[in-house]
Amino acid sequence: MAPRHLWQYGSFMASISPVRHAFAHAPWSRAAWRDTVFAVSGVPLQFAGWTILGLPWTLWTPVNVTPILFLTGCTIVLALLVMVPLTSAQRERFWAMLGLDVPPLPGLEGRRWWNTPRDLRVPGLWRVLRYHLLIGPMLAFGGLLTCATWAAGVLLAGIGTYAWALPDTSVFSLSTHAIRIGLLTALGVLLLLAAPWVAAATRNLDARAALALLGPDRAEELERRVEDLAEKRASVVDAADLERRRIERDLHDGAQQRLVSMAMNLGLARETLTGVPDEAMRVIVEAHEEAKEALTELRNLVRGLHPAVLEDRGLDAALSGVAARVPVPVRLSVRVEPRASSTVEAVAYFVVSETLTNIVKHARATAVDVEVARTGDVLGLKVVDDGVGGADPAGGTGLLGLARRVRSVDGTFRIASPAGGPTTVTVELPCAL
Repeated sequence: MAPRHLWQYGSFMASISPVRHAFAHAPWSRAAWRDTVFAVSGVPLQFAGWTILGLPWTLWTPVNVTPILFLTGCTIVLALLVMVPLTSAQRERFWAMLGLDVPPLPGLEGRRWWNTPRDLRVPGLWRVLRYHLLIGPMLAFGGLLTCATWAAGVLLAGIGTYAWALPDTSVFSLSTHAIRIGLLTALGVLLLLAAPWVAAATRNLDARAALALLGPDRAEELERRVEDLAEKRASVVDAADLERRRIERDLHDGAQQRLVSMAMNLGLARETLTGVPDEAMRVIVEAHEEAKEALTELRNLVRGLHPAVLEDRGLDAALSGVAARVPVPVRLSVRVEPRASSTVEAVAYFVVSETLTNIVKHARATAVDVEVARTGDVLGLKVVDDGVGGADPAGGTGLLGLARRVRSVDGTFRIASPAGGPTTVTVELPCAL
């Protein structure tokens, strides 16, 4: 199996039975040879860092301070020059032998070799150096141990095939030391059985180290993903707001105007037509009333999608219109200079509008206080009523939908509604300049 990611390989191995797991690491298995080749092939690359650092000192051994400092600087520059190709070689090795994709390190790879010393400013460079100069050499000893385990296992397991030819005076003579030869053969078999596990352990440690040190930092990668998701979510919210505006304009300029025209014509016919049979007049009157009701419902629908006054005159005018239509006295205070983005204003408008609707339907309140104020980069909303309280977001009163709408722009939604009241809804919406 050649997984693309290490955790996929781990979940696969954890899902199979212990017997199959043991057979997967048998000396004759494909995985055993793959892991062995992988572990041994890494030895030259993993010793390359220290080899390059030590090579200049083998060619020239200075004794004075200035030549020593000069040679030290040269070795450091040389090490930096080879870090990028060494990392690329390791990445190709992981992909070719294990199918493991180690993502490239942003800001480090893809540069020209003469720009590599500037990469000292790249934080990930120090993780790469840690792999090549510390972890890599340690893993190289794992590769050497794998090779030695295989070699010792083969020599000892097959000792009986050549011990018969040794003279009787030899400590490995089959005729005089048969028990010793048997024990050595058993030890060789054990080494052959252990070699695949040593190779697998080396492969596993190397893969984990490469993902942690040669690729992007996991915390930084998660942070970038969170930022990317936040941007995409903001784009979706803005797109939804723009779509609501488009639908509002289409309804206002299209269907609403047609209904207004139809209602006016029916009203004119109702007032001016004479000599019309009573049954026909009754139909005209009913059609006129239905048209007016449909027009009222459409206006409410358009206002619920995105009120035009919100975009034209801001929150103060839009919320004043909402408060005027509520059959409960509302004390409204709005201080939102400078204006927030259209998306945040829309969320604030709908939160206040839906909260007032819930108060009218469920709270049995006699007065409501609504305060909207911008403080720095935060638009705060506070709605307080003197109703019966006991509002529960899980109770199906629309509060859960309001909380989701607020969270769509990274806002906070809190409600305090003890039995007997009062109920306080507090919302904070970010609105950076």
